[in-house]
Amino acid sequence: MQEVAVGHKSLADYTHLAGRGRIEEIRELAAELQGKRVLHLSATAFGGGVSEILFTLIPLMNDVGLDTHWRVIMGKEEFFNATKLLHNSLQGDPNSLSAEQWELFDEYQRLNGEALEDDWDVIIVHDPQPVGIRRIAAEHSGKWIWRCHIDLSTPNPEPIERLEPLIAEYDASVWHMEKYVPTHLKDLDGIRIVPPAIDPLSPKNMALSPEDASFVCDQFGIDVERPLICQVSRFDPWKDPIGVIDAYRQVREQIPEAQLALVGSMASDDPEGWEFFQSTYEHADSDPDIKILNNLNNVGAIEVNAFQSQADLILQKSIREGFGLTVSEGLWKSRPVIAGNVGGIPLQIVDGESGFLVDSPEQCAERSVEILKDPELGKRLGKAGKERTRERFLTPRLLADWLRIFHDLDV
Repeated sequence: MQEVAVGHKSLADYTHLAGRGRIEEIRELAAELQGKRVLHLSATAFGGGVSEILFTLIPLMNDVGLDTHWRVIMGKEEFFNATKLLHNSLQGDPNSLSAEQWELFDEYQRLNGEALEDDWDVIIVHDPQPVGIRRIAAEHSGKWIWRCHIDLSTPNPEPIERLEPLIAEYDASVWHMEKYVPTHLKDLDGIRIVPPAIDPLSPKNMALSPEDASFVCDQFGIDVERPLICQVSRFDPWKDPIGVIDAYRQVREQIPEAQLALVGSMASDDPEGWEFFQSTYEHADSDPDIKILNNLNNVGAIEVNAFQSQADLILQKSIREGFGLTVSEGLWKSRPVIAGNVGGIPLQIVDGESGFLVDSPEQCAERSVEILKDPELGKRLGKAGKERTRERFLTPRLLADWLRIFHDLDV
């Protein structure tokens, strides 16, 4: 397993954003957990919401007195091909793993479990890729928690039946929403409902001046004098970039000067992403006003911040979505957001108050035109969205939730 190096963060720096009451609550919760050894296990340190959360959560856990580490499991391409298929099937894709792929999955659970070192007070295992490690390495930790970041409300039956016995062995399982808990697991002890959160001080979300945002966008060929629509997400069929392009083309019929930026990060555990990136590129049909960008174009956190901050409108037109932190990212920047009415997105957006929820490219296009033609509407939605995000979806709230779970489990 590979140790992931994380930087230092100070909880005190969040006081002006999260409020003094929240910070004091966290200090009180952490007082009895000083020195507890916590390990997070995940499939990758790059390219997704899980890694973004951990790069903030772990330093803050350390700052309040826990001894917290992060390790990434090992696996070859064929393993991650299988786990990507598993990820999709758990979100409803009718395809499932072959017998050979299940054997490969089990083999890497064994290899990673045997590679686990040291003893811990609690180990938090993120998502399906390493879910079987507890069975192999149970003696290495006093408590084990499985953290699910995806929507399991309507899974393909075969893979969830394979995973349910593994999940049931954990001392607790943590889910974004109650409806994501599979029926056969709802009676388990230790189920916790905890939405994720964004780091308002990270390079992706920190305050960026309009001049700096404009400068960055200009470097990528975006005309800062024209309306910009932006979606930031993995190139994944569930994020529906094809549908975004279709909606954009309908918007152009009424607002021909509009531009579209599709911005994503290619993750090391997502080989399918490259294939879908290519199909998205082909669907754009060389339209010079559709910018399709990723981390290989030198797009990092600051660039994403600039695109979102500069955008007149942010989309997250997901078909399925575990939560969709890019929604909170857009709302935090006071931008109007239109998003799919799926998964955890309705927790973040009150339709018509802090953004719009849509079910089709046609609805997306209609709402987009409405906002682009009425800037005051966009400002009103953006302001309400930022305040909702401040109250519910910033990292200090997530840290407090984890500390409460540790208390409940007597870590």
